[in-house]
Amino acid sequence: MDGQSLWREHADFMDGLVDSGFVVLGGPLDPMRVLLAVEAGSEAAVRATLAADPWMGSHLVIDDIEEWTIRLDSRGA
Repeated sequence: MDGQSLWREHADFMDGLVDSGFVVLGGPLDPMRVLLAVEAGSEAAVRATLAADPWMGSHLVIDDIEEWTIRLDSRGA
């Protein structure tokens, strides 16, 4: 991935989303797909936030956004 165009800009953007708490978990599912678990109030908020990614529309395409209720979480009390 790091050889792709705008890699540094995308990586910096994603690091910022992690630092802000928006991205909780993320990583590749396979060579063509990535899964992100995010903390957001709505689908519109997810789309608006990711729209600022330098890769949006070229390397990044949102296939699906689904709400997920976490019942078990070891990250903290």
